[in-house]
Amino acid sequence: MKQTPELIVMLTRNDRTVPNAAEIFAQCRNTPAKYWGFKEEGLPLPQMQKLYDQMRAAGKTTVLEVVAYTEEEGLAGAQIAAQCGCDILMGTMFCDAVNDFCRSHGLRYLPFVGKVTGRPSVLEGTAEQMLDEARRCISRGAWGIDLLGYRYTGDAAALNRRLVEELDAPVCLAGSVNSFARLEEIKKTAPWAFTIGTAFFENRFGDGFARQIERVCACLNEG
Repeated sequence: MKQTPELIVMLTRNDRTVPNAAEIFAQCRNTPAKYWGFKEEGLPLPQMQKLYDQMRAAGKTTVLEVVAYTEEEGLAGAQIAAQCGCDILMGTMFCDAVNDFCRSHGLRYLPFVGKVTGRPSVLEGTAEQMLDEARRCISRGAWGIDLLGYRYTGDAAALNRRLVEELDAPVCLAGSVNSFARLEEIKKTAPWAFTIGTAFFENRFGDGFARQIERVCACLNEG
């Protein structure tokens, strides 16, 4: 039986945290979404810590996604996640230093796979390469994989299906989930989770941030 994917609400637009993230969360804290997060860029650390405190107080599971491609930047992002008391670190390219840091600080780690460049990120590579890379990451201790499926330059739906079906670990489809059509694809693919950020700010799922979250959650539970 396929699982119902989890929605991770990202208070980000174009891969950066929005300045009014705390205000938006306060307005939406009672929506059904259990997982909330944002990026490592856009807010000073004290504001990030305060907002994550508010998320935890509301019973949410907290996520930091780090758009970084070097070991040094990835480790800096992991340190921010630990300082903020996050539950999950997504992003970065896998490296032992980040992996070891996450394991020693109780962070669930989901690194990128494939060739990832730019901000907003673009994904390149073959499914076979990404599967091999993902298996290596998981065998070395990563909890799951951050797959930028809808940022892929090839067949996104086929890539998403293969990695979800063939990996024995959680897969989060992150980025550019911006239509009900893609939401229906995600329901059929059944990853562990997926993120929506920019699309909520662009009102791709209706009017009003909270109402869009409610509509997406209701769609996930239909059928």
